[in-house]
Amino acid sequence: MAIMLWRCISLQLAAHAPVALNEPAWRDLCGNKRLRLSAIPDPFTRPLTAPPALSVTDQEQSAGPFLVLAYTEGLHGKWMFSEIRAVFSRRYLLQNTAMEVFMANRTSVMFNFPDQATVKKVVYSLPRVGVGTSYGLPQARRISMATPRQLFKSSNMTQRWQRREISNFEYLMFLNTITGRTYNDLNQYPVFPWVLTNYDSEELDLTLPGNFRDLSKPIGALNPKRAAFYADHYETWEDDQAPPCHYNSHYSTAASTLHWLVRIEPFTTFLFGTNNDKFDHPDRTFSAIARSWRNCQRDTSDVKELIPEFYYLPEMFVNSNGYHLGMREDRTMVYDVDLPAWAKKPEDLVRINRMALESEFVSCQLHQWIDLIFGYKQRGPEAVRALNVFHYLTYENSVKLDSITDPLLREAEGILALFSPPTVTLRDDSTVAALSLPLPPSLPQATEAQLQSIGQTPSQLLIEPHPPRSSAMHLSPLMFKDQMQQDVIMVLKFPSNSPVTFTVTCSRVFAVNRWHNTVGLRGAPGYSLEQAHHLPIEMDSLVANNTGSNKRQITDLVDQSIQITTHCFVVTADNRYILVCGFWDKSFRVYSSETGKLTQIVFGHWDVVTCLARSESYIGGDCYIVSGSRDATLLLWYWSGRHHIIGDNPNNSDYPAPRAVLTGHDQEVVCVAVCAELGLVISGAKEGPCLVHTITGDLLRALEGPEYYQCPRLISVSSEGHCIIYYERGRFCNFSINGKLLAQMEVNDSTRAILLSSDGHNLVTGGDNGVVEVWQACDFKQLYVYPGCDAGVRAMDLSHDQRTLITGMASGSIVAFNIDFNRWHYEHQNRY
Repeated sequence: MAIMLWRCISLQLAAHAPVALNEPAWRDLCGNKRLRLSAIPDPFTRPLTAPPALSVTDQEQSAGPFLVLAYTEGLHGKWMFSEIRAVFSRRYLLQNTAMEVFMANRTSVMFNFPDQATVKKVVYSLPRVGVGTSYGLPQARRISMATPRQLFKSSNMTQRWQRREISNFEYLMFLNTITGRTYNDLNQYPVFPWVLTNYDSEELDLTLPGNFRDLSKPIGALNPKRAAFYADHYETWEDDQAPPCHYNSHYSTAASTLHWLVRIEPFTTFLFGTNNDKFDHPDRTFSAIARSWRNCQRDTSDVKELIPEFYYLPEMFVNSNGYHLGMREDRTMVYDVDLPAWAKKPEDLVRINRMALESEFVSCQLHQWIDLIFGYKQRGPEAVRALNVFHYLTYENSVKLDSITDPLLREAEGILALFSPPTVTLRDDSTVAALSLPLPPSLPQATEAQLQSIGQTPSQLLIEPHPPRSSAMHLSPLMFKDQMQQDVIMVLKFPSNSPVTFTVTCSRVFAVNRWHNTVGLRGAPGYSLEQAHHLPIEMDSLVANNTGSNKRQITDLVDQSIQITTHCFVVTADNRYILVCGFWDKSFRVYSSETGKLTQIVFGHWDVVTCLARSESYIGGDCYIVSGSRDATLLLWYWSGRHHIIGDNPNNSDYPAPRAVLTGHDQEVVCVAVCAELGLVISGAKEGPCLVHTITGDLLRALEGPEYYQCPRLISVSSEGHCIIYYERGRFCNFSINGKLLAQMEVNDSTRAILLSSDGHNLVTGGDNGVVEVWQACDFKQLYVYPGCDAGVRAMDLSHDQRTLITGMASGSIVAFNIDFNRWHYEHQNRY
């Protein structure tokens, strides 16, 4: 294959290069540095063989013609360098010859190269992003090439997990990611633990230890009789050709992943490719949670752990495509997965599974399961003692593929495709035209068959015990106190009585109110009790003293028909710029929050811009901005935190181009939310409906509420995939991002502001009645009502630590409330 950096180097690399993709969404924007691959597989086709053409380039015209294919329709992809967020070196068939690139639009692509030297050359041709900004590591190419153990020891994620700054789910995903587990390789799919043992009771009490699994033992050793069987199997090992092991199967294989995900695409198609275009026998098909758990306790060939989807994807349990999965021997048809009695619907199962995963019982044991899967009990004497030894070919560096030189063995084919997602093999031999499978040239057929069927153990991260998580009592003592702090911390009054929209009045005077920084988290070491008495906000002196109103007022003319609401303003993540819409010239504008100076005017819509929204921030404050308009369209823009402008090019800030145009509405867009984590934009038209788009501009679906739920006004979306929509006349709906209505309610208030807690579990609302209420988001159960204020609530936001709620009032005041979502946690309610 050929990899070329036109400005600097030209590398000719003869090799096979499988490519795996997790989402077929590619972008083509000219004039920017990009990564181009000329042959991209369709997830629903067989792998394809083609001449190579992977290019790294600045401009198409800068260095003559590309080395490109006459590519097949639908098999072309480009990725802008500015979109690359992380680069990881990866294993493929247990060899360190692969690389995975993560993009800003939530897609990723995995390449396999002939050797590790080639991987290094490619990494050093790509942007210096490291493995992203989430793990506390430098954004350097050497970090992309670091081993999993080096990443683990250098990152801050273990300390953050111990301090409970991240969840158990997030920490397990981190461990999976750095050890090479990826959604782009079924043989290395992320692995999660079974945590519950009770799948038969009508009600599940998550405060009873007996309902939880012992995480200090591997899944095969939980049943004493089965543990004795495996111990004997190891002790009486008779195969002289291979080291002894406890298990002939593995806890994570491509086959087990397809077993769990058989009902959803593209995994159904993958399964067909492995099983002669038919489903597995009905008695072996995933049909019931309780049955699968029993099999993992009784069947000596079944030691499957779970996959992350058990904790966030209820759709995997529903046969929404209507597949004919057959009839079991007991004459029952296999259709949807039979749920435990305590789960009335798939969403209940996922929600309770997630609650169990984040519970204290799991938190205080999870480090022991990590020792088994990623740590010091993975190999060696400790693994033997823990009954945790698997077939030797599942371990890293167990076989050296490049040591096999027999050319006859290169003809072996058919095995790899049985257990892998489609990949592209790029060969130098341009005469190859037929479909082929991406086989490494030196892989013997027997070894290949074993590698693909027996599973792959993650890279080992530790050779000593993993540290435990700190107790919740130590880190969050307020959670266990009977007497909570006062609800209201402070009231901050503006000099004018104009209604407040967050920190902007309806006369468009904005305030830069300073937070008093505190050292450490409340309840954590280093936190001073004296700081609890400090008011969290100091009013903007220019506004308070009326000495710098010219620096704090947006005087540009807005359209007279626009009602100034919280939707008209967005503040950047660093609080240095405020974006404002509603102007008569159909623009939205960027102002410096320190000086009030207009820094950019952005045009793109054919009518007045009515609403703005901002996503979470990326590297250096980069984020997505979405503008909605009376022209019934939305435009997706990119905010550059480095240049402090809309767009990537500071030399062209007068005419930035939107990243995507979102269409589908036939009326004025009045509300919008964007979630970069999910790669989604949810918007509402004046009289409905609400639409879900991808950030690449594809319309996915409409969110249809019940009758009379027709005029959306507020939208909030969580990174867990739940979308809360407020409609006129006090009506709320909770939708999944896949369009399922999960809950609805009506309140006796005209709600003006809503927000979700960072974990998406709690909803806070406020409206004309001046009452702030807290609800359980999944079913709208009311959790708390704050004392009523003397004016209506117009806007709300939470502090970064989720401990202070700020509300802007119709009277011109800002009210700060104490809020601690832990006080409504089920473990606090039931146990303390």
